[in-house]
Amino acid sequence: MPTRISASSYLNTAPLVWSFLYGQNHGKVEIILDNAPARSAELLSQNRVDAALVPVFAYQSIDDVFLVPEVCVGAHDRVRSVCLATKGEDLREAKTVALDVSSRTSVALTKIIFREFLGFEPEWRPAEPDIDSMLERSDCALLIGDPALRLSDTNYRVFDLAQLWNSYTGLGFVFAMWMTRSERSPIDFASARDEGLSHVDEIIGNYLPEIELSRDEIRAYLTKNISYCVLDDMRQGMEFYFKLAYKHGLISENKEPRFAL
Repeated sequence: MPTRISASSYLNTAPLVWSFLYGQNHGKVEIILDNAPARSAELLSQNRVDAALVPVFAYQSIDDVFLVPEVCVGAHDRVRSVCLATKGEDLREAKTVALDVSSRTSVALTKIIFREFLGFEPEWRPAEPDIDSMLERSDCALLIGDPALRLSDTNYRVFDLAQLWNSYTGLGFVFAMWMTRSERSPIDFASARDEGLSHVDEIIGNYLPEIELSRDEIRAYLTKNISYCVLDDMRQGMEFYFKLAYKHGLISENKEPRFAL
């Protein structure tokens, strides 16, 4: 039975899955793609896949799981694809926040920013990721993934969550990592990442018809905004994120990161 893996189909995951779709790992694994990162966490928790690219928040809720070291979807500062948009000028004016709930990591980060750094808690409202509809009913909205990249074309005030996190902590942020049930990673995900990053031009060509961004904007996003390697400031940021999530009751325990071999 082939190794089964799962990942979301957002632009920011494309370099991590390119090898399995088109490259040296094509045909060697069965890959399941979905537009909701939380779906990959569900498949992994149910033992329906051997590894999954999962929002890091899920690490704390899935039993007996290991993080695959070195590889991630993260950012040192501005990420562009995880954003809060408002009709006002200041987040402190937001009494209601619409949440795109397709990534629990970003939802928890939003709550941490309001509770820990802004010092208050608005009313949270789960919502479908449609910015105009969200802001018709709420003062502020969280959008992730490709819909967030399109916010630059709106008249709303946009706050980048990774940039906010960095401004308050001085640390980078890890949004998602490959996770596996096995102590030994079933696949060399670092080599697959490197192969994907060497084919950025093909990835851009695949996404140009779908995303209302120029070729240069997509290239900058994939090569400058997103970090696919877990460097020290990002690992420290992940550990601090878990600590604050526990402090604010968003997770029931703070498990120490365990890494697969």
